[in-house]
Parts: sequence; structure tokens; C-alpha cells
Amino acid sequence: MNQIERAREIATLYLRHGWQLRRALMRAETRALLCATTGEKTSAETPHDAFEGVTLTESLVDALWFSRSSQTGREAWELRLVSDAPYALHEIFEPDEAEEDREDVRREMEARLHDYAGQS
Repeated sequence: MNQIERAREIATLYLRHGWQLRRALMRAETRALLCATTGEKTSAETPHDAFEGVTLTESLVDALWFSRSSQTGREAWELRLVSDAPYALHEIFEPDEAEEDREDVRREMEARLHDYAGQS
């Protein structure tokens, strides 16, 4: 199974449990594989089935960002590494938390995921 197939499988599982795929972090070779399998150009705006409407960002690792509503108006975000072994980081944001603060936390989570992936 290649990285695109793994990512689609992970996305399908999360969608089944009420999560929404929001962003995809992809290594250059994974993005090229995605474009080769769909016959599309390598554009961040190009829709690709499960990745339609999802922001694609070049990264050192392949990972997917999911979100869903949580209790009392809070919002849960999960960053899932695209790999055979499941690994994810999870954060819950308060409804009044500023988007800038949320984005800072998401960047920290990405850094932690990069560190983890670099060690495995």
C-alpha cells in the first residue's frame, strides 16, 4: 500500500467517526504520487477525491489534520501521521480561543509530529 492509499484509508475511517479532513501535510514525493494517480497538476488548490477542498501543504512528513465539534462548543483537532502504525496528536480548543492562538498550537503539534517521525 502506498502513502496515498494509506491516507485515503485513514481519511475514510475518520470521516466515518464524524471527523472532517481539513488539511494534508505531504512530502514532495507523496504529492507527486497523488498527482500521478489522479492525472492532475501539482497544485495546492487541485481537488483530489478525499482531498477535495483540503489545503495541501508540503512537509517533511505525511500527516492529516482532522477536526470535529466537541462538547460545549469546543472544537477537537487531531493530527494523524500517515503510517501503518497509528500515531496521532490531539488538542481541544475553547470556543473563545483566538484563531491565531489555535494556529500556534497546531504548529507546535506539527513540530512534535516531525520530531516523532524523525525518531521512528
